[in-house]
Amino acid sequence: MPWFVKIERGIVNKPIFDQHVSAHKNYVRQLIDQGYQARTGYWAEFGGGMLLFQASSLEEAKAIVEADPLIQNQCVEYELHEWRVVVE
Repeated sequence: MPWFVKIERGIVNKPIFDQHVSAHKNYVRQLIDQGYQARTGYWAEFGGGMLLFQASSLEEAKAIVEADPLIQNQCVEYELHEWRVVVE
């Protein structure tokens, strides 16, 4: 399965953002349980982060991203890219 990367930038203040972090983490855990090999984290300097995951197609990847609570609650802007692994 191809890899996809959602690169995100926070667009709300931290107290609002933090209200949705738990739901985001639970969502990523569900993705892991479903076999999407998902990983999530934030930049050390704060203000954004990344979700790395596998999906069968760009369309499926878009649907996965759109279901993320951080997206649904308009906490972040994002870019979605297919990541082509060159060396493993």
